[in-house]
Amino acid sequence: MLMSARPCLFQLSFFIPPMHTLLVLIGPTGVGKTELSLQLAEHFHTDIISADSRQLYADLPIGTAAPTTEQLRRVNHHFVGTLQLTDYYSAAQYETEVIGKLEELFREHEVVVLTGGSMMYVDAVCKGIDDIPTVDAETRQLLLQKYEEQGLEQLCAELKLLDNEYYHTVDLKNPKRVIHALEICYMTGRTYTSFRTRSQKQRPFRIIKIGLTRDREELYDRINRRVLQMVDDGLVDEARRVLPYRHLNSLNTVGYKEMFKYLDGEWTLPFAIEKIQQNSRIYSRKQMTWFRRDTDIRWFHPDQKTEILAHLHTLGL
Repeated sequence: MLMSARPCLFQLSFFIPPMHTLLVLIGPTGVGKTELSLQLAEHFHTDIISADSRQLYADLPIGTAAPTTEQLRRVNHHFVGTLQLTDYYSAAQYETEVIGKLEELFREHEVVVLTGGSMMYVDAVCKGIDDIPTVDAETRQLLLQKYEEQGLEQLCAELKLLDNEYYHTVDLKNPKRVIHALEICYMTGRTYTSFRTRSQKQRPFRIIKIGLTRDREELYDRINRRVLQMVDDGLVDEARRVLPYRHLNSLNTVGYKEMFKYLDGEWTLPFAIEKIQQNSRIYSRKQMTWFRRDTDIRWFHPDQKTEILAHLHTLGL
């Protein structure tokens, strides 16, 4: 009697390639993502992709707590120190470039680690950014000039007229968001809202999200001490070097805005340090508010490396 030529399912399972996995390690500023990301990357013998919108800039290593030379030697990193302060960059560009880099890395690794606290950058990779038109240089320059001459309040009033729906949802204190929405309105003659479909893109890899958290007092103490360490490491001199570029969006961030006021003579150094600590704590709360909306995140204390690895093992890693 002839045997069937059709292989059984058990035999076929040996030919199914392993699923590529993006391990996303997120949490608020100062929680301890860097060291644990290094340990996880070493465990899986893989690379790290940074999801920090400010660590992209080569001139800001201290104020952005970028990986040190020693840490970069331990694990190969991507999207750290790749931009100049004057370079225009967006979450949409980040999405495109990271997806391309992942395609390359997954040829060598089954797992890649992505870590950082920039919420929109994490979402750009995991969920995708709406296909919003690229702003041309002329429109971008026009809006930047209006911002410098008229101020943010006037641009917000204009946004209310051109896109009332987005006006009532955007952070009106964030000039980057307001300006970008107006750029799209100016360039296309349509509302920015009309381009925001918020449909999640399908990725050709699995995404596992690990969130790191600490008790508030513990986190705040770490933030305060980290700011003091940044000052000891040369934050004042770093801010002085980039002072001529203070008008750029890349420097519209905690740490530099406060140091500029000190360098202008408006604040004392102790007061500027105190404000950096305070604003960093406020930012950490905003990050947690954003992340807690994501039910796919499994939360751990940074010291629970064993528990994290056990959790990942149950998921097949």
